[in-house]
Amino acid sequence: MAIFTEQKAKELLAKVISFSTADECECNLDGSVAGNIRYARNTVSTAGEVSDVTLAVQSCYGKRTGTATINEFDDASLKKVVKRSEELAKLAPENPEHMPNLGPYKYDKVNAWFKSTASVTPEDRAEAAEASIAPSKKNKLIASGFLNDAESFSAIMNKKGMFAYHLSTAVNFTATIRTEDGTGSGWVSRDFNDSAKMDTKEASAIAIQKSMGSRDAKEMEPGKYTVIMEPAATVQLLANMMGSMGQRGADEGRSFLSKKPKEGEEPVEGAPTNRLGEKLFDERVTIYSDPTHPDCPTAPFAGDGHSVGKTIWIDKGHIAAMPNSRYWAEKTGTQYRPTAYTGGGLFGGNQQMIMEGGDQSLEDMIKSTRRGVLVTRLWYIRQLDPQTLLYTGLTRDGTFYIEDGEIKYPIKNFRFNESPIVMLNNIEALGKPQRIDGSMIPPMKIRDFTFSSLSDAV
Repeated sequence: MAIFTEQKAKELLAKVISFSTADECECNLDGSVAGNIRYARNTVSTAGEVSDVTLAVQSCYGKRTGTATINEFDDASLKKVVKRSEELAKLAPENPEHMPNLGPYKYDKVNAWFKSTASVTPEDRAEAAEASIAPSKKNKLIASGFLNDAESFSAIMNKKGMFAYHLSTAVNFTATIRTEDGTGSGWVSRDFNDSAKMDTKEASAIAIQKSMGSRDAKEMEPGKYTVIMEPAATVQLLANMMGSMGQRGADEGRSFLSKKPKEGEEPVEGAPTNRLGEKLFDERVTIYSDPTHPDCPTAPFAGDGHSVGKTIWIDKGHIAAMPNSRYWAEKTGTQYRPTAYTGGGLFGGNQQMIMEGGDQSLEDMIKSTRRGVLVTRLWYIRQLDPQTLLYTGLTRDGTFYIEDGEIKYPIKNFRFNESPIVMLNNIEALGKPQRIDGSMIPPMKIRDFTFSSLSDAV
């Protein structure tokens, strides 16, 4: 059985801890049952289910640490994995940044498990795929897509009495639908904890519309344009920015949040080394994480078992908090700021982001645009400069020219060169946040977004 109840997980981990002779012992138990179906060229190509449970044991002698993993849980195997982790710890060099295990915490109650998702059957997946394939065939389009549903749990225990347990479900769907001649393409993505919210027919209808509407795209000159960005077009840029907000990187002069002396000035001892508290973005920008958020819940504890609550990272354009490690927090005398992660397990995806939005719909943004570009999503994003967070990448799967409040025609895709820092200073309007990749991101209307060249990709 790949899903352990809280009580069963607690009993197993307590047994593992009882076999330990090390100074410290911490155990992580993770398990999941996941099902999937994949289709291409309007035909299901693969389908299956995967289940597994893994135990990781970390033993410490002073500042020496060793870790061993196993997926067998009889007493002999449990004793073996504990002994192996202890042997490795004795051989390991000392870690100067080692931090002792944490004690017990009280955790927020999080509702991330839904029976609807845990009960998904192969027949349900087949029907979901057919709901995307059938209308594509009807419109003489070619559909490919992937649906994955999972039930998973994570548990942590150590010798100091800390125990944490989290049970969750998730369902994810993506589809790319293209015209037979390959000149038009549409794409859509949906993810939820509750599969009852998943409607692959409704989602595919969006991709179908964009596919048929993006045929025979026209060329436009590269340059700076007002752009209306759907959530899928900004989520990766924002995730990259959030992943670069770590306090240590800033303190050590390696990030866009590093506080550096002005040219010609000498560093002042004791002066701030990061830009905490500074206003770097439009005042409408507020980004936070919250494991208890009803639309995108996550585990209420970090990988070390520390509790994770609501944390505001950017408050009305100001840098309000910076993620860090326990070691760096202690070294610098700052508050420890662990992060909430999306997806299964403790590190199943990006850091959770919830960005506050506005009250405009996508249609409202289009109507208020005299001349601009509607972007479905960005793809193949790569960093150019870590100090300014300059990125390059491509638009894809539906890019359209807007004139006088209407979508006039499809346009060829662009390569862009842009920084999320600049993007979040050029906001003209925000819409209602939507779930994407385990986060909540609003559609955005951005001025002066830089398109550097054309791309022949659809």
